[in-house]
Amino acid sequence: MPTYEYACESCGKRYEKREGFDAPARQKCQFCGKTANRVLFAPPVVFKGSGFYKTDSRGGKSAPAEPAAASASSEAAADAKAPAADTKSKDAGTAEAAAAS
Repeated sequence: MPTYEYACESCGKRYEKREGFDAPARQKCQFCGKTANRVLFAPPVVFKGSGFYKTDSRGGKSAPAEPAAASASSEAAADAKAPAADTKSKDAGTAEAAAAS
């Protein structure tokens, strides 16, 4: 059974009472006998797990995973096709940036 908090309209006292879910929201005050209303609180909410964020709901098609041997051979082929001048200019640019700092 849940515990509810009540606040009296006339005397202003607050008290807690353990009652069932079907208990009325208006009761007699335990102190003065006049009307007391149930005090409502926002329930604490904790979102755990996946599916609660905007990025979790995106279910687009993803590319199938390549085996490790296939990806290694494709990287080697890409390196062989790249001209040597491009790699030298990249290395020279990083060396100049390092010397400047």
